[in-house]
Amino acid sequence: MSELFDAVDALVASRATLPPPAERKRLRTAHGLTIDEVASTLKVRRATVSGWESGKTEPRPPERDAYARLLDKLAELYPATPAPAAETAPAPDAPVPATFTGAVPAPAEPQPTEPISSAGVVSEPVKPQVPAADLVDAPAAAPRPASTSTTRPSTSRRPGTRKAAAANTPAGGTDPRFENGPLAVVDVEDGKVVAYGVGGLVLDVPAKSLPSLVEWTLAEAKLGQPKLSGPGRPADPLLVLTEAACGRYGLPSHLTAQERDAGRIPEDHKVIKQLTRADWKLTKRGFGPWARIYRPAKGSERQCVQLCIPSWNALDPRFWDNAAQLPPAELTRVLGTFATRVMTPRGSTAVTGLELMTALHPPTHAVRDEETGALRQAATKTPGSLGSDPVDCAPPEAPDGHPVLNALDLPRFHVRGPSEKLFEEAYDWARPMTDAECTLRFLVGLDVNMAFGAGANGLTVGLGEPTHVMNPVFDPKLPGSWLVDLSHVDLSHVKVGKEWVELDGSLLPSPFTPKGDRPTGPAWYATPTVAYAVELGYDVTPTEAYVRYDNGRYLDGWYTRLRDAYLATMADLGVHADMEPADFLAAMDGYKDRDPELGIVITAIKATIKGGIGKLRERPRGEGWRPGERWRALERPTWRPDIRAAVISRTRINLHRKIVKHAAVTGQYPIAVLSDCVVYAANGPSPLDVVPYRDGKPLPGGFKLGVNPGLVKHEGTQTVLWGEEVREKFDAPDLNLARSIKDGTVTDADNGE
Repeated sequence: MSELFDAVDALVASRATLPPPAERKRLRTAHGLTIDEVASTLKVRRATVSGWESGKTEPRPPERDAYARLLDKLAELYPATPAPAAETAPAPDAPVPATFTGAVPAPAEPQPTEPISSAGVVSEPVKPQVPAADLVDAPAAAPRPASTSTTRPSTSRRPGTRKAAAANTPAGGTDPRFENGPLAVVDVEDGKVVAYGVGGLVLDVPAKSLPSLVEWTLAEAKLGQPKLSGPGRPADPLLVLTEAACGRYGLPSHLTAQERDAGRIPEDHKVIKQLTRADWKLTKRGFGPWARIYRPAKGSERQCVQLCIPSWNALDPRFWDNAAQLPPAELTRVLGTFATRVMTPRGSTAVTGLELMTALHPPTHAVRDEETGALRQAATKTPGSLGSDPVDCAPPEAPDGHPVLNALDLPRFHVRGPSEKLFEEAYDWARPMTDAECTLRFLVGLDVNMAFGAGANGLTVGLGEPTHVMNPVFDPKLPGSWLVDLSHVDLSHVKVGKEWVELDGSLLPSPFTPKGDRPTGPAWYATPTVAYAVELGYDVTPTEAYVRYDNGRYLDGWYTRLRDAYLATMADLGVHADMEPADFLAAMDGYKDRDPELGIVITAIKATIKGGIGKLRERPRGEGWRPGERWRALERPTWRPDIRAAVISRTRINLHRKIVKHAAVTGQYPIAVLSDCVVYAANGPSPLDVVPYRDGKPLPGGFKLGVNPGLVKHEGTQTVLWGEEVREKFDAPDLNLARSIKDGTVTDADNGE
């Protein structure tokens, strides 16, 4: 009888009801699942799941029953939202609560604004005026997002909370909670407080005090941004206060020297007392340039507003150019475009870069309680995320002063070498020019687009704790840190593709050290560096490793969103992905001058990439810290120096791979490399005099001109005579000319003095 029952169950399962193909995809993406994860769970091919979601094929037993069960569970968590009926605008005094459905119960603790150097993507070489760029091994013809130029705000104003200028469309999307966009710039005009929103929106603000401004923002302003990931939460509304608005609400227009050092105004300030009396709270960072004002969440309702105060240096000119000096309407356009294409800023560009990672991979998600039917926070982390708890790094990955080093009982003032510490940093290498190169006329600098961000694309990184292994067999697919001797790798005889080639190794930087020196013994390396030694044709035998078996492509979505933002903004500036090399060079000439506001957005996007990677290894920021003690950043799940090291390793290796292929075909060798910039001697001043094209096609695997991540643009050109004079002046035959190739300006600091 049981066999008959099993047969009946199988027959029913073979006809399990499935939602339409589009709904299947919606449910999967709503939970943040990838096609690969579904395919792996159901033990089918990736293409099979794609076929189910496109409607080309239908699942068959026994997978059909399991697939239907998965979709049923997801449908409980993410029910389909019916199309909203047309609604009548409420009266101005009718509060509209801002709610969210995410699983995060309390406001996230923001990180302070900090310079890129302390963020640390490139901890030693910092290339002036040249923010870090993009991916080196990205496809040459990445799809370009459609241009979405932001309309300049109009000056029309109408009382109320949701009235946009007639010729513009609110940028908040279809979510009625955020129909007025992600942010507003608050200013005072003719004695009245107004808020400039994106898309030409201008609101009258009735609030007379800062607590009432916060109340108005949450109840009536309809500001915010939909969540970027299924398990995530919407972004809090952002208010940008001008100097006039600061004065109206009792805040100083500028911070004193003592307040700047503290990063906040005193806790006994009258405005903070007003907030306290109104039951509003501040995060541990206090009331600084990026302040967060909140009340503890009740259920799914979140009450939190973020303030940005440009006159307090919230918009650092190194990363936001002159944005802080723009009029309110223009500043709204800059910040609104950035928020729409990247995310609502959460602090400095470094902080925003890190927060974008978390927003795309939230650590927790909601599940429905089988007994009560209520939603609750899941006990396990969201698949593909870093989780909610911090993870200690391996000893070689730890920066000096980290408490994990206490167990090693190192002598006082001991300086760890390569065999004790992981040194994965960006290039800072140069060499003297050869006699043949001195006969050429020009030095041409090439800069890789979005090198560090795109270096993260497709990179498998660790998601969990490291596992210590002795005498491991190297696995290029396993992220980790490896102690291995690579001193036997000879760059004079390497594999390029499937063929061995002979090169002048003395004219090439080593791919294994930031300074380009050949290793002299065992050292710690990230997986991409060791994998490149194998690619060059050499055996590797690690003696020790810290590997991470829990891993994934955590940064893919982060890179994709930043890439799309970069390409869309560049397209608005007249630089497109499908341009011929000569047209591309012409379009890049003064491209920021065509629309200075969008030029600021480009600068901020690049800084977000570089700063976000650097923030993964944030160092102590005062607060009485002493070596061996924990510091605030260590309590974040996103404090992951191993991920930072892997990204920098891959970025450096990608650039070296192109340098080797270029040398193998053209016989040209770089004279200087700094971070993502490489300098060649050439007969002409144009990058076309360096980058070889045959029948209109670039060298496969080598440098290619274009706006896409991983392709190169013109960094600058100087004469060979200039280079020799500069090196002679500073008595430095190996002075890194890439540092000043852009404008030819060389200072004592560039020479390390």
